[in-house]
Amino acid sequence: MTPSPPEEGSVGHAAGPPPESPQPYRRPTLDEVARRAGVSRSVASRAMNNTRDVSRAKRDAVKQAAAELGYTPHASARALATSRVGSVVLAVLDEEPEHFGEPFFSQVVVGITTVLTAAELDLTLVLASTRESRARLERLLRSHEADGVMMMAPRGEETLVAVADSSAMPVVFGGRPLREGGGHYVDVDNRGGARTAAEHLIATGRERIAALRGPSDLEAAVARHRGFTEALAVAGLRAEGVEAADFSFADAERAMTRLLSAHPDLDAVFAASDTMAAGALRALRAHGRSVPGDVAVVGFDDLAIARQVDPPLTTVRQPFHAFGQEIASMLLREMTGARPSPLILPTELVVRDSAPARG
Repeated sequence: MTPSPPEEGSVGHAAGPPPESPQPYRRPTLDEVARRAGVSRSVASRAMNNTRDVSRAKRDAVKQAAAELGYTPHASARALATSRVGSVVLAVLDEEPEHFGEPFFSQVVVGITTVLTAAELDLTLVLASTRESRARLERLLRSHEADGVMMMAPRGEETLVAVADSSAMPVVFGGRPLREGGGHYVDVDNRGGARTAAEHLIATGRERIAALRGPSDLEAAVARHRGFTEALAVAGLRAEGVEAADFSFADAERAMTRLLSAHPDLDAVFAASDTMAAGALRALRAHGRSVPGDVAVVGFDDLAIARQVDPPLTTVRQPFHAFGQEIASMLLREMTGARPSPLILPTELVVRDSAPARG
């Protein structure tokens, strides 16, 4: 009997399920190695780097777990072969602990962790707000208890800046120190951003422009006020009034009240941060001033609060996430023996309803 020809579209053999697509390869992580070995991530990192401060039993457990999972260190982690600890420190030099909770810091930390995670390094946060905590940070800078340190918000006359400069440990500053020192730093263009903000207010026809400036011992605040006054000088104007405040809502609200008392006819305000600008809005509303009808307001940062207040804030955007990434990346380069140059990141004016462009 002659077999029947195969039906159109068949391949002449028994049909079966299509072959499964191969699953894309996912590289095992150090966290998975640590879990399998029953140790912490930092212990696993130190074991993989063959440091001396890991017991033989834990080292063997980590090596075995790595072999079973097919784990090999990330290229950037291999570049850190001189690492002894497997972790770095982010130290915030701020005497006001509540500032550590500002949205600025949380966004910067997200940027930092994206880089450190790829390099398989742990992050330790240190709030150096007291004499005791600063003393501990100074001891750390003189030791080898971490692979590197990132120091945020260095103030003027900050003795820890000098200690960091003389430390053998890699140190990077998030924000340029006000005084000399701190050669390795990442900052944003505070001066240029504030200049652009003041130029915008001038372009909208405002002539009696006041300022809420930040702390005089913080380089970012000094640079922003310098850029503001430079723009006014070029236009042949002088500040209608200047009041200092910290970067908090409440202090800025009080400072704005003082400005209105001394200069009731002011028609614009540049605030050194969005949180300060929000405090200014409340004070203006309490004193019967409309925004932007009577007074235009511009902030600095472009935090979430800038979009949430009424009216939404015109502000200077700084790249928080990129700022954190660049700080961590600069520290990694230092840890591999490089001597990176300082880096200044650009800012951008974002125009909203508190100071709209002239129609």
